[in-house]
Amino acid sequence: MDKDKFREILKERGQRFTGERYAILQKALSYRGHFDPETLYLLIRKAGAKASRASVYRTLSVLLDCGVIQQVRKTEHGTVYESTYGHSHHDHMLCIQCGDILEFYSGELEKIQESICKKQGFHGSSHTLEIRGYCKKCRKKKN
Repeated sequence: MDKDKFREILKERGQRFTGERYAILQKALSYRGHFDPETLYLLIRKAGAKASRASVYRTLSVLLDCGVIQQVRKTEHGTVYESTYGHSHHDHMLCIQCGDILEFYSGELEKIQESICKKQGFHGSSHTLEIRGYCKKCRKKKN
């Protein structure tokens, strides 16, 4: 996402564009995988950019509202996000023991969801699917 598009999004929300917010956007979009606000904050600081924790949380809220990132899960340690901007759709399997997040895509599931929406006269624009359970590693530990 370029500066002008981000500036436009912020303006629509009555917020002003700052270098700090843009640094947060860039780091969130460039992060590969799942991140929490504290990890993002530390990476921004490590890169030499100035950003407060409060700015990270507020900017993530804006990015979440406009669909640039999505919430993957909430844990006792906070919320985990991932960038969705320019990335293909996928769903998640969440291990309730170790916290691992596995990504997957199923064309069959997508078709089933579309069929259900069509039968109900519903036009879906997005969805989030998460399956909670135990990963292979944790299942082996239990046995």
